[in-house]
Amino acid sequence: MPHSNTKIWIHLVFSTKDRAPIIDESFEQKLYTHIERKLSREYDCIAESVNGTKDHLHILFRMGEKHSIENIVKNIKGESSHWINQNSLSLSRFTWQTGYSAFSISIDKVQRVNEYIKNQKEHHKKRTFAEEYAEFAKIYGIKKE
Repeated sequence: MPHSNTKIWIHLVFSTKDRAPIIDESFEQKLYTHIERKLSREYDCIAESVNGTKDHLHILFRMGEKHSIENIVKNIKGESSHWINQNSLSLSRFTWQTGYSAFSISIDKVQRVNEYIKNQKEHHKKRTFAEEYAEFAKIYGIKKE
């Protein structure tokens, strides 16, 4: 093949430090838009959806060909927390938790995951982030910490 081709969809999940409820409604949409733009402009990713609640967020994106998931996540988290603090969007110092979870998504599940992410607030009226993550751990065979 003369060219490299990839089409890898990722469902990324990460939380605020200590799962503190510090993603306020006053800036959450700005944050989601900021992350979408960063993914697109700096990492050649296609962000399908970014959404979350006060203590975590989900991102569904198609990986670009030139960056690793580790590099993308490290830089998106670091840059976005710096951006929030620099623009005084949060009442307290904003930081993300160190870890993250990234799951590969088959093409036939992209729309379903996209809808799941778009409905985060409704979804979390019924279950907590801890309960949600326990379900992911079970589905993906991850040992809980």
